[in-house]
Amino acid sequence: MRVDKFFKLSRIIKRRTEAKKACDSNSVEVNEKTAKAGDNIKPHDKIKIYFRHKILEIEVLEIPIGNVSISHSSQLYRIIKEEKKSID
Repeated sequence: MRVDKFFKLSRIIKRRTEAKKACDSNSVEVNEKTAKAGDNIKPHDKIKIYFRHKILEIEVLEIPIGNVSISHSSQLYRIIKEEKKSID
C-alpha cells in the first residue's frame, strides 16, 4: 500500500493530499530512508514523520483492505516514539 494512502486510512494524516505534501517535503522516512508518497509499505516497516511540532515514529502492524472504521484505524500501527519538537 502507498504511504500516503496508509496515512489517510490510519488517520495519522487526515487527508491524502496533506500526506503527499509531507512526503514531498522530505518529512517522512520509511526504514530510515526518505519516502515518497507512492512508496509501498508492508507490515513491520518503521515510519518516522516529522510534523511541525512533533516527531512520530510508528511500526506498521497491518495493511488494510478497503475502508477502515475509526475504531479500527489505530490498530493498524504501533507508536514506537513520540516527541515534541521545540520551535525557535
